[in-house]
Amino acid sequence: METSTIGVSIAVPEPYGSLLQQRRAGFGDLAAHAIPTHITLLPPTEVETATLPDVRRHLSDVAEASRSFPLRLDGTDSFRPLSPVVFVRLAEGAGDCSQLQERVRSGPVARELQFPYHPHVTVAHGIADEAMDRAQSELAGFRAHWTVTGFSLYEQGEDGVWRTMGDYPFGHPSTATAVPQQTARPGAVASPGDPLHA
Repeated sequence: METSTIGVSIAVPEPYGSLLQQRRAGFGDLAAHAIPTHITLLPPTEVETATLPDVRRHLSDVAEASRSFPLRLDGTDSFRPLSPVVFVRLAEGAGDCSQLQERVRSGPVARELQFPYHPHVTVAHGIADEAMDRAQSELAGFRAHWTVTGFSLYEQGEDGVWRTMGDYPFGHPSTATAVPQQTARPGAVASPGDPLHA
């Protein structure tokens, strides 16, 4: 029986996605270039490859019934000591993400979660405590917001890299409008045109 490891996420748009991915790599997290910057809706899940058409139909139905919503990132936090993760917090949109992931995590991909759902953007995972501390401190001033208009299906390759299998735009626009923005305290993050900060 052939299987695939899939996940469903909200991609963090540019320039924020690449910026946070570069910063994650700069903190020494070797997974940074294998994992696009995202907010998880369905964690890594093994499915029979033959069921992927059913999964795609399910995701299309969920997306078609969903409405776009504003999302705002603001500052950092950590799951330590429970889990070795530093992340950028959702200051707005967490409730919408929670409802969306419940709808995604049903039907052909129904599964239980290891931990209660807590939407976030990982910026360091499983690295030395000193590097985790640096990630939490240096990105503490990171802020960005945009309107979420859909989600994406990803598959993990044999090389460990996650690649997009398809995008699923929402069927209903929101009445609210959020324009992508980024602000940060001096030195907290690189500007989109700056070289990578190690």
